[in-house]
Amino acid sequence: MKKILLTVVLGVAAAAGAQDAAQPAQSPAAGSQSQAPVIKDPAEYNAYVAAVDAKKDANARISGLEAFLTQYPNSVMKNQALETLMVSYQQANNAAKTLDTAKKLVGVDSCNMRALALLAYYDRLLAQNAAANDPNAQQELADGKKYGQAGIDCEPKVTDPEIAKMKVQMDSIFKAAEGIADLTAKDYTDAIPELKSAADSNPADFSVVYPLALAYWPDPKTPTTPENSRNAIWYATRASAIAPAQAQAQIEKYAHSLFRRFHGGEDGWTDFLAKAKAGTAAPSNDELTTLIPPAPTPADQAHKMVQDTTPDKMDFATWEFVLTNGSQADQDTVWNAIKGKPVQMIGSVISTEPDTFMIAGSSDDIGLKQADITLKFEDKVPVKMIPKAGNDNFQFQGEPASYTPNPFMMVMEKGRLLNAKPAAPAHHATTPAKKPAAQ
Repeated sequence: MKKILLTVVLGVAAAAGAQDAAQPAQSPAAGSQSQAPVIKDPAEYNAYVAAVDAKKDANARISGLEAFLTQYPNSVMKNQALETLMVSYQQANNAAKTLDTAKKLVGVDSCNMRALALLAYYDRLLAQNAAANDPNAQQELADGKKYGQAGIDCEPKVTDPEIAKMKVQMDSIFKAAEGIADLTAKDYTDAIPELKSAADSNPADFSVVYPLALAYWPDPKTPTTPENSRNAIWYATRASAIAPAQAQAQIEKYAHSLFRRFHGGEDGWTDFLAKAKAGTAAPSNDELTTLIPPAPTPADQAHKMVQDTTPDKMDFATWEFVLTNGSQADQDTVWNAIKGKPVQMIGSVISTEPDTFMIAGSSDDIGLKQADITLKFEDKVPVKMIPKAGNDNFQFQGEPASYTPNPFMMVMEKGRLLNAKPAAPAHHATTPAKKPAAQ
C-alpha cells in the first residue's frame, strides 16, 4: 500500500495534548482536535505526557500510546491520544494500523476532520488501484464516499483555525472520494462537479484529472453536449501530461481521438496539446470553445460546397451530399442547375430490367453495392445490350428528373447507353467520387 503524505494528518503536533493538559477543562468544538481537556489524575497525566513525547521516534510513541489507551480507555485525552497514534502509525509507514486507528478515532469523534480526510483518501486510492476482480474494491469505494460525505457535512462545524486553513485541501479530498464512487456507479451528473472541484484544486493529480475526463464523456461513441465534449478533451489531454510514464502515450492517443471526433480534423491539435501540457488551470468554457471549435455540420459542409463549386463542376457524390444534407436553398441551387440536363456518367450496375437500370454512382455506394440512381429508358433495351449486374464500368447518359433525399435516390430519365468512352461530361466529372464525410 502506498504511503500517503497528507499534511492534514502530518500537521498534528504529537505533543499538543501534553502541552495543553494543564488548561481548564472544556468540551472541544467540532474539528478542534488539538484542544485538550484537563487530566486530573497525576498518574494518568504523567503516562500521557510520556507517551506523546515528541522527542521519541514514531515506534516509541506508538508503544507508549497503545499502552496508555489500554490502561486508560476512558481518558479525557482519548481523542487526542488516538489522533497522535494515527499520525505516528503513518510516520512509521504502517498503513493498516493508520486506517484502523483513524476508524477508532471517527468512532469517538465523528467530525474529526483529519481522520475523515485520511480515510476518504486511503479508501478512494485503494479502490482505484485495486485489481479488476478485487472483492474489496466496491466496499472501499462505498467507505470512501461515506467518509467523504461525512467530511463535507462536518465542514460547517469546524472552529479550529488550523483545520479551517486546510478546508480547501480537505474539501478536495472529500469530493474526490465521492466523485470516484459516483463515476464507478455511472452517476456522471454527480461525479462531474465533485471530480472537477478535486481536479481543479490538484491539477497535477492524475488520479482525479483522468477520471474527470471519463466522467465528461464516458462513451466516445455516444455524442454528449459540446461543453462536456470540450472539457473531456481538455482533461484527457491534461492527464496525458501527468500520467505515469508508461501510460502517457496511450492517454495522449485517446485524447487526440476525442479531439478529432469532436472537431472533425487535425488543425489546432498541436497547439492545444502544448497548452494542456504547459498549463494547469482549466480554460473557461468560452476559451475551450475558441480552442476546439466544433466540426462543421453536414449542412455547413454542403453550403461550403455550393459556395466553392458551381453545380455543373461538381461530381455526382457532391450532388448527392448537398441534396441529402444541404439547406433547402442549397438543394434548390444544385437541383435547378442540373434538372433536365443530359449527364454522362460511369457507374456500377446493381440490377436491371428491360427499361430500368439500378446504378451506384458514387464510390461509397459502389463499395456498398447499393443503388443511388434509377436510370429509366424510353424504350426497352435489347437483351444483348443489357449489362450484367456488377459491371463497375458502365457508361451511360440520363437527365435528372427527381430525387429522394434520404435514403438518397436520383431518378434519371431518357437513359442512353454509351458504347464508346464518353467525352468530358458537360456538367461534372465522369468518374465517381467518394462522398464527403458527414459529421
